[in-house]
Amino acid sequence: MRPRSSRYPTFLSLVALGLLALGGVSAMQAVESEEWPREIETDKGLVVMYQPQVDRLEGNILHGRAAVSVTAKGGSEPVFGAVWMEIRIETDIDARMVDFGEIRVPKVRFPDATPEQEQGLIDLLTREMPTWNIELSLDRLIAALDLAERQSVTAEGFDDTPPRILFRQEPTVLVTIDGEPQLRDLGDTGVQGVINSPFLMVQDPKDKASYYLYAGAETWYRAPDPEGPWQVTQKVPKQIRELEPEEEEVDAEETAEGPSTPPAILVTTEPTELIVTDGPMQFSPLADGELLIVTNSESDLLREVASQEIYVLLSGRWYSARGEQGPWEFRRPDELPESFARIDPDSDYGYLLVWVAGTEMAKDAALDAAVPQTAAIKRDATIQVDYDGEPQFEPVEETTLHYAVNTESQVLQSGSQYYCVEEGVWYVASSAKGPWVVATEVPEEIRSIPPSSPVYNTKYVYIYDSTPEVVYVGYYPGYTSSYIYHGVPVYGTGWYYRPWWGRYHYYPRYPTWGFSVRYNPWYGWSFGLSYSTGRFTFSIGYGGYRGGWWGAGGYRGYRHGYHRGWHHGYRAGTRAGYRAGYRTAQRDAARNMYQRPGNVDRVAHTAGGRPSAGRAQAKSPNVSNRANNVYTDKNGNVYRKQQDGSWQQRDGGSWKGTDMSGASGSREATKPTASTRPTDRSAASTGTARTQQQRTKSSTGQYGGSSNLNRDYNARQKGNQRARSAPRGGGRGGGGRRR
Repeated sequence: MRPRSSRYPTFLSLVALGLLALGGVSAMQAVESEEWPREIETDKGLVVMYQPQVDRLEGNILHGRAAVSVTAKGGSEPVFGAVWMEIRIETDIDARMVDFGEIRVPKVRFPDATPEQEQGLIDLLTREMPTWNIELSLDRLIAALDLAERQSVTAEGFDDTPPRILFRQEPTVLVTIDGEPQLRDLGDTGVQGVINSPFLMVQDPKDKASYYLYAGAETWYRAPDPEGPWQVTQKVPKQIRELEPEEEEVDAEETAEGPSTPPAILVTTEPTELIVTDGPMQFSPLADGELLIVTNSESDLLREVASQEIYVLLSGRWYSARGEQGPWEFRRPDELPESFARIDPDSDYGYLLVWVAGTEMAKDAALDAAVPQTAAIKRDATIQVDYDGEPQFEPVEETTLHYAVNTESQVLQSGSQYYCVEEGVWYVASSAKGPWVVATEVPEEIRSIPPSSPVYNTKYVYIYDSTPEVVYVGYYPGYTSSYIYHGVPVYGTGWYYRPWWGRYHYYPRYPTWGFSVRYNPWYGWSFGLSYSTGRFTFSIGYGGYRGGWWGAGGYRGYRHGYHRGWHHGYRAGTRAGYRAGYRTAQRDAARNMYQRPGNVDRVAHTAGGRPSAGRAQAKSPNVSNRANNVYTDKNGNVYRKQQDGSWQQRDGGSWKGTDMSGASGSREATKPTASTRPTDRSAASTGTARTQQQRTKSSTGQYGGSSNLNRDYNARQKGNQRARSAPRGGGRGGGGRRR
């Protein structure tokens, strides 16, 4: 073997020439950024980076490593090594992409390199890698995350009390009123409306005993009282008709689907869920006949044959009872009958496995919740907070914090300072009225806010770092009322939060019940009604508050009816539901808060687009046509997976077979190789060799070496499958179910 000192400088020079030439390669083109490996071809050789392997995700910092190879021009044998990376990521969960922002290279490892030579490569990669336009599919990242390390996103202390559960066998719409009806003036219209309902419900200014409810498509109901009984009417005062919102275009095919019979109206002033069946329940066998599923309802309704109990899924929670009249009992998803786990994942009802703890679908949903939505916010961004009168605060239980009750904004008081979360960003002020500036830190006590508090969701908004120009922020799904609870996704905490009724305003809090909340593995949560088809398309968000605050990222300005067709093609059908979901996502201006039009000016850059300033000109490596089958262990040894399932290790410039049959940590030790060397720099510089026992432990993975390579391989395959299956362009809008 050639002396280390004479061989490696040639290699280092090659890498340097290859990396420094990135900006001048004329053949470089923009590519599908989720394909791996990536290669940079120069006049001197070829640099290849294989798909990064994820070690952990801490906030918006991704810790990982990647195998790298360099082949000299005209040469046939590449030189392989490993590079460790700490990457500030920016996520766009709607687009399902992760953008590599700032990249730090704390360590590299190549065979026969001195510490000084490796440091030279670190300096080079640190300088050049931030100029690479590298993105990673979110689905590939999620597949690589270890569920055991993500438990910090799980929730506790929720209220499991079931809502009032009602059944109807004919088309019925559940109209919610948040407590007793509250009438307030609707601006200068001369009309008063029930402002504590998300529906447009108004009082006749001339006949105080007449109320009108808007049902879409210029259709109105009339009743003598807000709680009914309601009947369709053609006679509507002009002053009220002028309140009709501008309707969005709907396909004629969709409006023609379904019956046009006016649905019944069921008004509730307490947490309620309505289940509608088209006549008596009709059942179909599931899980080898151990379960029966109701096929003539949009709701997820099952009967367990052995116990004859009915199970219903509401806001991600299972409740069971002997019959429709109850009483209903919460059933933990990790304590369901074993038959639930035997639902065929490829069947029309396979999506139900999302709510069966321990299944692959449930684990995937938990991993989805482990990835924050991130952005860099300009330091000069600000907000305005409005109150109904002078600011009023109440204690946040179990803390020394207080929260403002007479505003739609979420304002917390900690000592003499005030903090406000607005669209996933923390702001701070010395007065409750401002002026507000972007916060660079918040009290740690915020993380201990209990679920029983209406500001519980604020604990899921984080500040990661700051510079003189920007503050790096992010929020987890908990900020938008989506949580992992007993291993599955649920919507809302189950707690009822008292709203604010003032002289002029009504400020609702996040509800769990009453909006037919449904979850789709690709699009997240959708919201709707118990019934909506034909010309009766009741719209949420047109209530007296005009675009009321019905959950962060949920109903704020959310003016759309039921996302039809979600449930196994019933009524409008899956195809129509997918169309509706896509259009809704487009209209809703992105569920990613940082990319909403109103936030463009305050965001320095997000994963949805290249930075406006502050980063080097990006360069796109080419996608290689070689197999994406090269990995590195935590000690920097390089391996590749063969098509026959066997593993090989790079050793002395060639590939040699190695026993990886027990890569979970129980296999026999692989033979130590000449390329295995100490990771301790002082030992390397003095020539101290490891003992045979140390080498054996490293190769078997007891020192975190190759023990996880099979896991990394499986994660990469699963990530590829997820990335290929994930819909593109629709965003998180609702309707439709996973295909």
